[in-house]
Amino acid sequence: MAEDKPGEKEPSPRDLRDDSSFHGSSDENSMESLRAPPKQEGFLNHARRHSRASQLSHTSHDTDPLEPLELAISGAYNTMGDGDNYDREAVSRVHTTASVGSMASRPPDFEVYFEDDDPANPRYWPLWYRTWCLICISFTTWVVVFYSTSYTASIPGLQAEFGVTNTAVTTLGVTAYLLGLASGSLCAAPSSELFGRRPVYIASMVVFTLLVIPACVATSLEEIIVVRFFGALFGAVMITNSAGSVVDISTEETRALIMSLWSIAPMNGPTTGPVIGGFVYQYLGWRWDNWLVLIMAGVGTLLMVTVKETYAPIILQKKAAQLRKETDDVRWWCRYDVKKSTAELLKINLIRPFTLAFTEPILWFFNLWISLIYGVLYMCFAAYPIVFSQYRGWGPGISGLSFIGIGTGTMMTICAEPLLRKIINSHPKDPETGKVPPEATARVMILGAILTPIGQLVFSWTCLPVTIHWAVPIAFGIPFGAGNTISFIYGSNYLAGAYGVYAASALAGNAVTRSLFGGTLPLAAPSMYKALTPQWAGTLMGLLEVAMIPIPIIFYKYGARIRAKSKVIKRMREDQERNERRVTRRTRRQEEKREEAQSPEDNPPVDGAVFEKETGVPPRDRDMEKEAGKLP
Repeated sequence: MAEDKPGEKEPSPRDLRDDSSFHGSSDENSMESLRAPPKQEGFLNHARRHSRASQLSHTSHDTDPLEPLELAISGAYNTMGDGDNYDREAVSRVHTTASVGSMASRPPDFEVYFEDDDPANPRYWPLWYRTWCLICISFTTWVVVFYSTSYTASIPGLQAEFGVTNTAVTTLGVTAYLLGLASGSLCAAPSSELFGRRPVYIASMVVFTLLVIPACVATSLEEIIVVRFFGALFGAVMITNSAGSVVDISTEETRALIMSLWSIAPMNGPTTGPVIGGFVYQYLGWRWDNWLVLIMAGVGTLLMVTVKETYAPIILQKKAAQLRKETDDVRWWCRYDVKKSTAELLKINLIRPFTLAFTEPILWFFNLWISLIYGVLYMCFAAYPIVFSQYRGWGPGISGLSFIGIGTGTMMTICAEPLLRKIINSHPKDPETGKVPPEATARVMILGAILTPIGQLVFSWTCLPVTIHWAVPIAFGIPFGAGNTISFIYGSNYLAGAYGVYAASALAGNAVTRSLFGGTLPLAAPSMYKALTPQWAGTLMGLLEVAMIPIPIIFYKYGARIRAKSKVIKRMREDQERNERRVTRRTRRQEEKREEAQSPEDNPPVDGAVFEKETGVPPRDRDMEKEAGKLP
């Protein structure tokens, strides 16, 4: 590897995370990216670049306000810190051959990592292939989300087919699906960490696709409800892990654009479900709503087969294992050879989200706010058909078009990302980190919290009577959709920035809570809209959203104080400080060693063959033996 050159630009912490050690590559190019063992000086250069992260964090300027969320969904928090996880909990370990024993069994000359601008790194794959991966991942994620709401368009057909008169009973199909997504999201993360993203994608999507078939040929409503739950259980892997894959293939310069392009599909999945599903049901019947999903899920599964692995730890572990096998040398290793056991991963993903959700006041308020907004959104998929089909007499297909306003608001928010980024980055920087604090995101969160109830309340009082033009209530779906999208994305980003290495657990708990709200509130819609009328039922939901507006305002003003009192965040900061001190000491030792290696008068060269003959120690290992005190 090349040495640092005078005048070379110092890397920022995000540059360090963009370094190939944190990201994966393709299996096909694994050998091409691995050259002969680098010189010791080259390794020191490599290590120095990583260890500068803690020192440079005081001077860098964050240009991506969604960086915490991107790190959380990609799992990068777990690979930061020069090989040390900031999470200092005692964990069970699984050791490979190269990871057992002292550090003498892990010589730096045999570390497997990616070179700068390595074409094997997913971030440096050809542009056409990264674009293809983005299309495949986005489409397949959209199919899973689409299936959650396309069902609502076929509810009248299901009631007629199976003789069900209670709309709340048929709405259980939506509830079961969202509960399946919540349950599956807790299992998808540890599965990917153990086996990689690609095999989990393919296996899960195969099962998801097969479980659509029973819904296509169902003979009872109960069958449909059950298979929808288990289908969502496996389909959740796309919602949980797809964003991480998108981060894997994006660079710092392209990440915001790629994340925005990816989010178009999943964020519009709920609104496109009733639109497409309504026309399919109207002209082909309710079973074809399921046959369509089966076809699209099959296509999505085939597309995911063409996407190579992007998860760095799994790829580098395989590379190291391959080299140990091909060279019959157990010294080849990578920084991810030591990993958490299956039991520990399950403990973290199944227990910690609930522990944080019940013990952290920050999460109490954010889970309530985001979950209520999410629940009201899914309530609309039961309420809109009541307004436009029952009261205005629209057919299933045209009634589905009423969701265009919500979809438009979602798209406008995604396109407004550069503007929202400027608003966030205009916040004063934290003098300790040089970045905007999480409270900067609250500026945008306040906007979302205000837009959502405006859209909800105005829709409620313009949807009826029918003498009011239909375009008015649909138009006010725009601020409602925009507010939902802003609250969801930037609220999640605040949690990711506040909880750091615990972000995945905090977001997992939030996902479970909002899925519970999203699954249960639609059950109340038919009876509530009948008893209170659409105007007052919608007003009740809008006033509940108004009551949530103070939450982002309070965190904007007092968020730093609130975070300072969190026991979990305190422990995280203490662990990070200890890690930074350790990295600083290690860097100092490496610098001293490099200076000694550059002093020929103090270290006269020794012929390698003679040295090995006299001592029995290979030349590559003599520096480590000398350092350990085994050689004079």
